[in-house]
Amino acid sequence: MNLWRLDCGAQTILVGGNENLAEVFYWGKLLPEAENLKAIWDITRLDYSGGVLDGVPALSICPEVSKTFTGHPGMRIRGASGKRLYPNFRLTNAKLSKTSLLLEYEDPEIGLTYKANFRAHKETSVFELSASLAADTDILVDWFAAPVLPATQAAKKMIDFSGHWCREFQEQETDWSIGARLCNNQTGRTGHEHFPALIVMETNCDDNYGSAYAWHYGWSGGHSMIAEELPDGRRQVQFGHAFDSYPNPISQIETSPLLVTYSDQGSNGLSVNFQRHLRDNIVTWTEGSLPRPVHYNCWEAIYFEHESNTLSEIIELAADIGAERFVLDDGWFGTRDDDTQSLGDWSIDQRKYPGGLGSLISKVNQCNMSFGLWFEPEMINPNSDLFRKHPNWILGPIDQMLGRNQLVLDMANPEVQEYLFRKISSILNDHNIAYIKWDHNRVLPFVEAAQTYGTYQLLSRIRDEYPNVEIESCASGGGRIDFGILKYTQRVWLSDSNDASERLRTQHQASNFLPMAVTGSHVGPRECHTSGRLHSIEFRAWVAAQRHMGFEMDPRELNSNELSILKRITQWWKDNRIWRYDADILRLNVVDNSIAAEIQVSRNKDKFVVFVGITETSKWSSPAPIRLCGLKPNYLYDITLLNNNEKTSASRGEPVFIEGTITLSGQHLMSNGVTLPCQFPDRIWVLEGALSTS
Repeated sequence: MNLWRLDCGAQTILVGGNENLAEVFYWGKLLPEAENLKAIWDITRLDYSGGVLDGVPALSICPEVSKTFTGHPGMRIRGASGKRLYPNFRLTNAKLSKTSLLLEYEDPEIGLTYKANFRAHKETSVFELSASLAADTDILVDWFAAPVLPATQAAKKMIDFSGHWCREFQEQETDWSIGARLCNNQTGRTGHEHFPALIVMETNCDDNYGSAYAWHYGWSGGHSMIAEELPDGRRQVQFGHAFDSYPNPISQIETSPLLVTYSDQGSNGLSVNFQRHLRDNIVTWTEGSLPRPVHYNCWEAIYFEHESNTLSEIIELAADIGAERFVLDDGWFGTRDDDTQSLGDWSIDQRKYPGGLGSLISKVNQCNMSFGLWFEPEMINPNSDLFRKHPNWILGPIDQMLGRNQLVLDMANPEVQEYLFRKISSILNDHNIAYIKWDHNRVLPFVEAAQTYGTYQLLSRIRDEYPNVEIESCASGGGRIDFGILKYTQRVWLSDSNDASERLRTQHQASNFLPMAVTGSHVGPRECHTSGRLHSIEFRAWVAAQRHMGFEMDPRELNSNELSILKRITQWWKDNRIWRYDADILRLNVVDNSIAAEIQVSRNKDKFVVFVGITETSKWSSPAPIRLCGLKPNYLYDITLLNNNEKTSASRGEPVFIEGTITLSGQHLMSNGVTLPCQFPDRIWVLEGALSTS
């Protein structure tokens, strides 16, 4: 019997087995050093009753059909001729260190080698799991999962995230029951539809208390998730590339990293682990990206109407408000007057910019802003010079359905990669560009892993050549957000919706995984272009200030009062961005469904800011107390309602926060909370706290 233990922060994984594929027989809270692993192994063996097999097939790290496992297997493979293969692996090597476990298995009869890797990131309490398969001769792979972990039977529900354009990261709950929940994302990108993650919380677990478990598959192509309850009660969770990601015979395959974490501090504990891991271990920050600069993006101000005098006026106004980076969006290349033409023709439009982009960039730099530029490298319009020259470069049939009037380039084609690199590098070499907004505005005609790997290769090459150019991942908003793409980028565009009400909820749910530093959020126009809603400048600005702040409207529409308010809130964001860069975002457990509330707490817990968004009219006539979390119980905090000037006629009493600062202990703030003034919907209260000096 082989038994292995791997500790990671506040959690432990135990792996065991004989010569067959091992199984994870414990995953949860950190065990005492003196724990008897053999005793745990023995006590977890299952009994069985009549009418079934004479034993219980192992729920291994790659469940095998050859072991009469009747649930979903960890791999489905065929020989090159199409015949189904049923591996029977035997252990050949095991390497255990304080931070890793490598298990190697072989099936000499078929000619296969399987490897499972477990890596412990102790500083963030995140395990990184991956698996690989090598074949002596080419095989067809229909499904291949990362190492499989069991899911607790003490949970009634599982939580995942779905959505669509302008409504990303919508939380949905599904009851566990005998059978399987399958999410098979065939879009060829991470997708709005199924974010590659799962959260399982034990009964009576909430945001701050109880045992919770989470998985995230760091892959930017289509993925599959299987969450299955077996008839014997055991549960398994599998993640891997989407079915049919490998249509051709191959000899090697490797999964993307599966990141898993456990917390005994509820879902917020999971969030902290993921936020810190992404920010500190995955993202590579560029020169000039820290502290995070305030963005201005011109898309919703001008769309395709690039006129020099207009742009010059907007640049000056954006800088005056407080922007530190100006991003020129779609419409600067080819003959790009609308979205039907010129994608792929990455040459500066001489009609709009007769002298190139140099004078525009100089204007931006003179206003003390860096310059960013929009690209959509993976796409092509049928009405483009590139398509007319290379129709064979597209992915899929020529007569396929278009998406946003465009087709997809075959990123697995080395010629395509080389062309795009030359075009992008030519622009970067000739201009002072600090930032690329990398867009991706349609789903793929079919899912192929080679497409995503090709994109990764191009991004890697650009990052190597231009290490100080920051890259944003945008895909019709939040269509490509995952820890895989963030290995090559530093920012994501969470949603194309600049509707502050929608973003309030989207940001709230995305904080399960994403820290402030990578999450772009912009102040949109007075009338939202995607919803038609009208919101006050205060509401729009404070919602944007929750994350990496920017503006995306025509600043010429602002009156003097709105301009003054936006400047003030932008300056507040700048004044607080240093400590908020590595602050933890914690969702507050509120009893009023009309509220979306969060607290951002500094790493040493000496500062915090609370955002309490009111999304609709409350069922109660008076506000319920807002209980905080993540503070030091014995600390005394000076607390101020930062935007007390935004009191409306909804508040008819004399709430204490309207008067000034009060001092309360962390214990009281977490146990009893604070009562804020009544407020209308589509408003937000912002509460500041700092270690008391009195």
